[in-house]
Amino acid sequence: MALLFYSLVALLPIFTVFLLLVVGRRPASQAMPAALGVTSGVALLMWQVPLRQVMASLVQGLVIAAEILYIVFGAILLLNVLRVSGAISVIRQNLLSLSEDRRIQVILIAWLFGSFIEGASGFGTPAVICVPLLVAVGFPALAAVMAALIIQSTPSTFGAVGTPILFGVATGLGGSETVERALADQNVSFAGFLLQVAAQAGILHALIGSFIPLILVLILTRFFGDRCSWSEGLQVWPFALFAGVAFTLPYALTAVLLGPEFPSLIGGLVGLGLVVAVVRRGWLMPEQSWDFAREWPTEWTGSLMPQLRAAPAAMTVVKAWLPYLLLGLLLVVSRLQALPLRGWLQSVRLSWPNLFGTTLTISTQPLYLPATLFLAVVLLTYGLHQMKPAELQGAITEAIPLLGKTTLALGAAVLMARVFINSDVNAAGLPSMPLALAQGMSALAGQTWPLFAPVVGMIGAFVAGSVTVSNMMFSLFQFGVAEEIGASTSWIIALQSVGASAGNVICVSNIVAAAATVELLGREGLLMQRLLVPLLYYLGLAGILGRAGGAFDELGLTGVLTSRSS
Repeated sequence: MALLFYSLVALLPIFTVFLLLVVGRRPASQAMPAALGVTSGVALLMWQVPLRQVMASLVQGLVIAAEILYIVFGAILLLNVLRVSGAISVIRQNLLSLSEDRRIQVILIAWLFGSFIEGASGFGTPAVICVPLLVAVGFPALAAVMAALIIQSTPSTFGAVGTPILFGVATGLGGSETVERALADQNVSFAGFLLQVAAQAGILHALIGSFIPLILVLILTRFFGDRCSWSEGLQVWPFALFAGVAFTLPYALTAVLLGPEFPSLIGGLVGLGLVVAVVRRGWLMPEQSWDFAREWPTEWTGSLMPQLRAAPAAMTVVKAWLPYLLLGLLLVVSRLQALPLRGWLQSVRLSWPNLFGTTLTISTQPLYLPATLFLAVVLLTYGLHQMKPAELQGAITEAIPLLGKTTLALGAAVLMARVFINSDVNAAGLPSMPLALAQGMSALAGQTWPLFAPVVGMIGAFVAGSVTVSNMMFSLFQFGVAEEIGASTSWIIALQSVGASAGNVICVSNIVAAAATVELLGREGLLMQRLLVPLLYYLGLAGILGRAGGAFDELGLTGVLTSRSS
């Protein structure tokens, strides 16, 4: 009874966010400070977390929020530079020449290009890159943000070159005697276990994620067309399903055969090449093109609407796209352990251990953040596009004020997450709030736990704003539950990771950061409300597949993976 009570209390911060954002439709700048207050109150009064632990968590959150704002600034600045140089005009025309159909454009930019960027960089980067690009080619800001968030459900498990598995799961399980003993009994090495998790997560995502492009266009036509029609989205179902499989098939094969580093990268590149080839040949194309409603309600548009400059004669298509290609290349190169660039960037580390006498530490690697690479590409673009100093200065001047409008909402969301996660240090003898919530769920679920394992991952990502952090928080818990109910431990951890990726869709910090790139502020509740449909689809199908998950071990996949890495 006590466990259930504390689980319900731990739910209060999340319930507050849902109540204010989704039900009350309050802007995040109001909802998140309120949720921070509720979280801090529960931590201090119910969990009896020491005040210095709460204060250290708040300071830790401020540094993380600053890192996210730095990424948002880099993305906005790159867009501004491309707009001023005339490159965005060329990119817009290039995309329109492939297809004027907005349904096709959103699949190319958000689903395929965005998934590639997620594989290279992770941590919400696709949203802050793709949202301004979609707006620049003619999308309403609200539609652009929704699209960029929906697609993060599939590639995020392998984002940042496999970090959620290689660092998140590995850190969450590493050093546990229970895990070591269980794997020894199975004659599986820890590296082999991670490969099993990656392979099974890749298969799960392939089965679920193949339909995400179709869901994406259905939502686009239902909420942003003149007719508000689902049927207009269904008109492109052959193309949407082809685009889904063009990404998920190489993605899943890479996860099974190579491991967690490259599924999203290879899936994005192969998928983009296949789909562009199909578009150029006119295969699988709908009979009629589709565009947004002629009249846009105010809630669709942000304050930032890029004013496109006419492109100079020397601005070719290759030259216009080159900054984004360079960005993708730099993100990949900087994340590969085999190359020295990663070590050089990570060598600059700022840290503050034992904040206020606690075990909490602030640590940041400013050169390794994606925003630093954004700035490097900005400087390269300045030279490649032969820009004037005044043009670069103007791009910087326009980017800076945007950060102030999102700082409160984003900062409060991250601070709330840190207090929530760091509540494990307390005088009440309780586990951390997220772990108490998960334990209450598992006690109620019993043998049906595989149905609910993805929900725990989703909660972790929703609160922490990161698939990696969710896996760190809950992997050991999920492993223990799997042992108790006699389920495959790798399968349950795979479900945890898939659920965490789905949680990226409605993560408040991701929503606020993406909306900030086009100044779509105050619409966070509406966004979250409409994003519940793809979220419930992902979690529901993942749970159903999870319940039937024993079949995957029976296929012999586990044995193959163990033999090549044990």
